[in-house]
Amino acid sequence: MHVISNILNTIVLLGALQGFIVAALLNYTKGNDPSRLSRRLLARLIFFLSLACLNLYFYEQSWIQNTTVGAVLSAIVPLLILMPVGPLLYFYVQSRIDRDFTMQKKYRWHFVPVVIDIFPQAAAIVYIAAMLLNLIKNTTHSFGAFIDSYDAYSDIPRWVSWAAYSYLSFRYLLKARKKIDSGVFENGTPGELEISRKRLQSTFTLVKLFLAFAGLWLVFIIPYMIPKYSNKLINAVDWYPLYIPIVCMIYWLGIKGYFIDYREAYPAAPTLSLKKAASVNLLPQHVIDQSVLALDKAMKEEKLWLNPELSLSVLSAHCQIPAKTISTVLNQVLHKSFNEFVNEFRIEAVKQKLSLPESKELTIAGLAYDCGFNSLPTFQRAFKSMTGMSPKEYVANNDISPETNDQIAI
Repeated sequence: MHVISNILNTIVLLGALQGFIVAALLNYTKGNDPSRLSRRLLARLIFFLSLACLNLYFYEQSWIQNTTVGAVLSAIVPLLILMPVGPLLYFYVQSRIDRDFTMQKKYRWHFVPVVIDIFPQAAAIVYIAAMLLNLIKNTTHSFGAFIDSYDAYSDIPRWVSWAAYSYLSFRYLLKARKKIDSGVFENGTPGELEISRKRLQSTFTLVKLFLAFAGLWLVFIIPYMIPKYSNKLINAVDWYPLYIPIVCMIYWLGIKGYFIDYREAYPAAPTLSLKKAASVNLLPQHVIDQSVLALDKAMKEEKLWLNPELSLSVLSAHCQIPAKTISTVLNQVLHKSFNEFVNEFRIEAVKQKLSLPESKELTIAGLAYDCGFNSLPTFQRAFKSMTGMSPKEYVANNDISPETNDQIAI
């Protein structure tokens, strides 16, 4: 039994180390593409799972239990921090599916329950400090019993958080699948739509794993909460029925989340001029010529990009060209998605307006909306993608008037 325990401890430790490495790779990978936020959220999720595994490994080490240093470290260093995992999963799922998703300040309250995880260590620090200052008598045994009871029952809100956010993530994905299947994301090219479906499927798999683990955790936690079964359960199987699956999840997230999903390369092809576009025989030559000229007229002369509700179907109806033809010309001839094609005109208009003295009375949001954007996060993402800098950085680098700069400081 001792040999099996050592093997399982080694597996748990290796899982923790694997998680820390992958979390670091995901968190510090360079790039400002739309997947950057989801990479960082996934990194934090993996980090907390790995930290929990490290906590179990240390818990099984004799020096932690039998030395003063080990006891103090285990009392004041929080390693079991699981309350943020549920919210991180939920926001990761949204950032994975919605390219315009951003972490806003109002979402911070989702992470407030982390106090449940760190309360034992905070209480231990206060208790030790009070003893050293002779403010209270040494009642370590009773304090330790209180912390043990707290640790046992704190698993209930942890499970509730894990299960609730997993369920919310699952519901979000169901709604997203309906939108994709119904063609709501019509602004994307066929290639982008296929990528969205693959991303949706892999994210579904992740959420299903979290839901399955919530069920396993529930099966474990019910007898654990009953005093006469609690010690028997831990003595028989310890915490391995929960932590070995967590280790498997860490490895799966590492392989799937980093080495597959975030290592995929989508090199951007250079924009073609009208002359070069005409040489690409994906469609009949006259169809390519007519389509490019019609798109050029619609955007440059008629300024359809000012319409915040502009979509592929609207552009198709205006130009009297099938949407499939426009999508093919944009995607395979001009090598741009519909959004990139439209946003180029909008970003250029914003840049021109920023240089005008009268624009100092407008906020950056006002300028974005005036130029056809219907979402500030979408504008900020598009602006940085096309210029390599945020609107505020662009203003500073181009020596735009201080009045306008103040308005842009968002």
